[in-house]
Amino acid sequence: MLPHWQLAGKRALVTGGTKGIGRATVQILLKMGAEVMLVARNASEVAQHVTDYQSQGFPVSGLALDLGNSESVQQLTQAVDNQWGNLDILVNNVGTNIRKPTTAYTHAEYDYLINTNLSSAFLLTQALFPYLKVNKGCIVNVTSVAGLTSLRSGSIYGMTKAALNQLTRNLACEWATDGIRVNAVAPWYIETPLTESVLSNPDAYADIVGRTPMRRVGQPEEVANTIAFLCLPAASYITGHIIAVDGGFS
Repeated sequence: MLPHWQLAGKRALVTGGTKGIGRATVQILLKMGAEVMLVARNASEVAQHVTDYQSQGFPVSGLALDLGNSESVQQLTQAVDNQWGNLDILVNNVGTNIRKPTTAYTHAEYDYLINTNLSSAFLLTQALFPYLKVNKGCIVNVTSVAGLTSLRSGSIYGMTKAALNQLTRNLACEWATDGIRVNAVAPWYIETPLTESVLSNPDAYADIVGRTPMRRVGQPEEVANTIAFLCLPAASYITGHIIAVDGGFS
């Protein structure tokens, strides 16, 4: 394989790395030669994933942290500093949702979604800028088509994903002269634990598939493959883009 289609020697941090799109991203980055640090909230899941990958000979480590608070961001930044001292790839994948009418949200739910989906990515990206600058690295934010158009997925979720899309564009321009590329992938409905409650409803599933030109929902690997491409040297002139991985929906 040509060198610019490989990630050998690259160091990657993936948040939300034990489930769904994050898990698939960790797997493809490892297979392409990267060394990966994965982060998720559930300590037992992190430990199990790290053990499984290491038993297969992959260079992987993990941390159990809730990135919805600034203290965890500081701990993760320190872990990157201690382990590597620099960074090639940051995948901001951590995210969650609470689906309900706008008037039904509590202040606590609002804060939870904003902190988990948006503040965590902003603060971590800000903190890791010096480490990415050293290696002229890249950032991929996992957003959603809910940040591009109105969906029945909750107004706060849509807000956070739209803001993350705009953060992607702003940082791509601001940090271009530092050699840091910043892109985003915006999935439609993908078969993950986050969408299970929706896709398990036959009527909702039929509606979603009916609105998708490819007439199916996506798989986590299909999003992860796009993320991996954006991390490759082969994508060295691509920055500031939000790529919809949506079967033609948008």
